[in-house]
Amino acid sequence: MSRTPTATLRAVPVLFPVTEHFTKSARHSSFYLACGPETGPLIIFVHGWPELSHSWRHQLRCFAALGFRCVAPDMRGYGRSSIYRTHADYALEHSVHDLLAHLGRERAVWVGHDWGSPVVWNIASHHPERCHAVGNLCVPYIARGFAPANLIPLVNRETYPDSTYPAGQWEYQLFYEEHFDRARAVFEADVENTILALFRKGDPAGRGKPSRGAEVRRDNGWFGGADKAPSVPRDSEIISEEDLSIYAASLARTGFFGPDSWYMNVAANIAYAAEAKNGGKLALPVLFLHGAYDYVCETIDSRFVEPCAAIAPTLPRSSSPPATGWPRSSPYQSTPRWQNGSPPKCLTLGRYELTMTSVKHRIIATNGIQMHVAEQGRGPLVVLRHGLHRAIVFEERGASISIRDVAGLEPS
Repeated sequence: MSRTPTATLRAVPVLFPVTEHFTKSARHSSFYLACGPETGPLIIFVHGWPELSHSWRHQLRCFAALGFRCVAPDMRGYGRSSIYRTHADYALEHSVHDLLAHLGRERAVWVGHDWGSPVVWNIASHHPERCHAVGNLCVPYIARGFAPANLIPLVNRETYPDSTYPAGQWEYQLFYEEHFDRARAVFEADVENTILALFRKGDPAGRGKPSRGAEVRRDNGWFGGADKAPSVPRDSEIISEEDLSIYAASLARTGFFGPDSWYMNVAANIAYAAEAKNGGKLALPVLFLHGAYDYVCETIDSRFVEPCAAIAPTLPRSSSPPATGWPRSSPYQSTPRWQNGSPPKCLTLGRYELTMTSVKHRIIATNGIQMHVAEQGRGPLVVLRHGLHRAIVFEERGASISIRDVAGLEPS
């Protein structure tokens, strides 16, 4: 007797809007973007220099569709969050307190990039009880503090001879301390050109060569010592016209005093790192992703990742796609692995797994017409019909077919 395919109806994640919010306390006001069900497991995304909450736009929607409540704040000195006029206000300890004060939950999954990574590492090391897990991009964990004194000994001297680059790729950080006003003025001279020059994809040909940050002190400034950023074509794979206008308008309004001041608290950040619990060792689930073509935070060929491995000796290494400092700027496929055990339960929503792949476009001929089709991902077929905020998922499993009408969010 032949088997009759069975059909079941089941709700699965749908797309959520990204919404804008403000939260305020006596010490700090924070603007943030949010996406996903308010009762979902919380993931907080922390941006770096010189960016915004907008930098996480792709990840907010993606993880929200999996059932998470996703939040990305403008960090202090950026966007619509509080701006301060002294360097000391940008020490890492302040940003840690900002985030914890406005958390609204007992715990969260924390994800950081660039300067956002040291913030997240410090949350994990000082307040592990507030973390389900942490994941960081590009900047590994330096338990003694993310500061030149702890970074310079790890420099690859084959790439950065001491006679030419005493601080290796970290020369630019010393330039902020020595010529802060000059660094700030160059970035502010033409903010749009600054964004265009900085937001660019990586180049595999740069591997084993000095990064541009290593030349800053020798050139007496960024961009070869010029008084403003050069005019270069927009890298459409990294930043759209709309994104460019968002970043440029925001940074033109706030200026670079705040963003650059994050580099001006070396002693305070080292002292704060020394206060970490458990000697700075992390016992919670941790994920680190390399920037494959990030030649400043170069963690594939250099010793830069060694301090992180010393804290967790079985450190796994996963690489992000080609991006020099901007690995969140477009969806990508990655296979991350967790150290210190498996992902926490809050990261498991039934059988849903995250795999982001590039969108493919093609034209097919059907019923006498030419139809444009956009495709992304692998596995069960999802047919999205525009004009209706619904979709039908057809999943074939041997002799059975499961039909699920996407109308709500109920991960199981």
